[in-house]
Amino acid sequence: MTNTGTTAVAYPFNTADGLQLAEEYERVRDRPGLLRVQMPYGEPAWLVTRYADARLVLGDARFSRAAGATHDEPRQSEGRTDSGILGMDPPDHTRLRSLVAKAFTVRQVERLRPQVRALTAALLDELEAAGPPVDLVDRYALPIPVAVICRLLGVPVADRPLFRVWSDAALSTSSLTAEEFDANREELRSYMAELIHLHRRDPQDDLMSALIEARDGDGDRLSELELIDLCVAVLVAGHETTASQIPNFVLTLLDHPDQLTLLRQNPALIAQAVEELLRFVPLGSGAGQARYATEDIEVGGTLVKAGDPLLVATGAANRDALRFTAPGVLDIQRPSNQHLGFGHGVHHCLGAQLARMELQEALGALILRFPGLKVVGDVTWKTQMLVRGPRVMPIGW
Repeated sequence: MTNTGTTAVAYPFNTADGLQLAEEYERVRDRPGLLRVQMPYGEPAWLVTRYADARLVLGDARFSRAAGATHDEPRQSEGRTDSGILGMDPPDHTRLRSLVAKAFTVRQVERLRPQVRALTAALLDELEAAGPPVDLVDRYALPIPVAVICRLLGVPVADRPLFRVWSDAALSTSSLTAEEFDANREELRSYMAELIHLHRRDPQDDLMSALIEARDGDGDRLSELELIDLCVAVLVAGHETTASQIPNFVLTLLDHPDQLTLLRQNPALIAQAVEELLRFVPLGSGAGQARYATEDIEVGGTLVKAGDPLLVATGAANRDALRFTAPGVLDIQRPSNQHLGFGHGVHHCLGAQLARMELQEALGALILRFPGLKVVGDVTWKTQMLVRGPRVMPIGW
């Protein structure tokens, strides 16, 4: 067992202009122990790249998210994010999560599937009428999750373009100063506070009204700021990753024509295909949301001291040959695919079922409608963001 004081290596490894998993991850995963890394801001951390180690750190109560609030948490941006529910440990985390979880059960999500199916069909009709080239991101990938999450929260249609700017800033890594980051957060909070005020005056059949009822009916369960930040978190997290993964998955399938052909021949594989793409495509530019050891504990052959932060690289863990056969191969028929694309443990993605359904509907409808689907221009990639993906992706068919 080691706990070396070696110099920390600059991190993150992945580049923004593509979806490759950086080769450094494989080298780190194959070496003994954990690697000490240094993000652009914050204190050094241990990097976790192996599947078993990742599940341990994400699932064991001896690793704390809340401790990050009292440390100089490793991060890519100067601004310090108030992580809200994502920065909590049980029981506070459990208290908030239980209020929202009922909106994202399999049953509730399946009730939304017909609406999402109709929306994808309408958007594809518009794409076809417009004719190629069209931007897949702006005209398809973004409108689907935006419409769904805004409907859940009761955000007026006219206001939807507003939070696109706020969301970009919330997920920015280095394009904003700390002051600009804080100003953006407060602007979004102010908007959400006003929307909550309107919902209090005129309740609707949506998630925000349900949360307001929980807040006002039992103030001990949810403070006003927690209510605001919870709605902000659902709004931002509820669309950005899915909007990024739709074009990411399309690009990946186009790069693997045998798998794309197999999926077109057997559309019933769409659910399995989405799971495999979630495993195969490393969405993040780097690991985030550090966990802090609350006691001395061995992880992957390294003695991690109490108070040390660990960063879990789920993209690397999803390519661990000790867990997945031929991990570098895209196989949409892969059995028992227990990937970490939605995390693990108490912070497992709250909206995982919603994201799955949206990805299944969006991807399945698109590839079946356009058998000749192809990229017909330069892809413009997001830069300085926590998540990777095209900002502009011109397609034809």
